[in-house]
Amino acid sequence: MKKTRIIYDRAFKEKAVQLSFERTNISELARELGVTAPQLYKWRKEYEEFGQGSFPGNGNLKQTPEQERISELERKLKDA
Repeated sequence: MKKTRIIYDRAFKEKAVQLSFERTNISELARELGVTAPQLYKWRKEYEEFGQGSFPGNGNLKQTPEQERISELERKLKDA
């Protein structure tokens, strides 16, 4: 039997990460949310690395605010 892939939206992931920082037992929180503990740790790591640029969605690059600014300036320079 094939498992279907569940896609979580950005708001869910951000709330899960916030809760994971408040709680001491990550495994219990993961069970409550219906995700695996390694997935929750992965989301935490991504959030710590990229901050507000985390969880951009399918096909979008994860970038730090500085990288976003550089990309924006490069696009403007290319258009000019």
